[in-house]
Amino acid sequence: MLNKLNQLNNLEILSCSSEEFKEYGKIILGYDFNELVQYAEKNTNIPPSGNIYVGSVEEMEGFAPLFSSLRNNFYGGMDTQIGYCNGNNSFLNGLEYHKSSELNIAVTDLVLLLAKTTEISNNKIDSSVVKAFFLPKGMAVELYGTTMHFAPCKVSNEGFKCIVILPKDTNTEISLEGKEIFTNEDNYLFKRNKWLLVHTDKQDLIAKGAYEGISGENLEVKF
Repeated sequence: MLNKLNQLNNLEILSCSSEEFKEYGKIILGYDFNELVQYAEKNTNIPPSGNIYVGSVEEMEGFAPLFSSLRNNFYGGMDTQIGYCNGNNSFLNGLEYHKSSELNIAVTDLVLLLAKTTEISNNKIDSSVVKAFFLPKGMAVELYGTTMHFAPCKVSNEGFKCIVILPKDTNTEISLEGKEIFTNEDNYLFKRNKWLLVHTDKQDLIAKGAYEGISGENLEVKF
């Protein structure tokens, strides 16, 4: 699959097992995600168009031994949520980050488009710095808090499915009305524990208050 993707794309697509990925995150071993992946395969849907993100799913958080281990070990005792992002995305569109690591578990093969917060300059980030990484079905990766990411990209007509694990209440709504600006970063705050820069193509998100901060091409992953 990785060879096929690189034949079809001008954008180099790397393996999450590569040395380059170590700047953005790491592969997570030691936890048994099999039941969680099987649940997501059978009980979550890919919408006909667009993407769907559900931050917290009670049934997924009900896998007690795993959920407790992630909360107590991986997140060091912090309240945790397990949800999913499924969809049909093929474009970069935006880059977000959290003040925490995020766990992604591929339920289908998918591609992650990643950048680093240190690559933001003068409130902008150029899409030319973005790196693409192939995540095969069943693999779990930690994305560091300094790693910018957004919705995965599909590698088949069926779309993608991805389990997303974060500190509780991340990505939930907050009031942006009257938001005070103390630093440049405050411009990017979009939801709880979510700082977001978007490409000009995403006028729907810009209309909702997202910061237009990605210059260059809106990268596309072809398959």
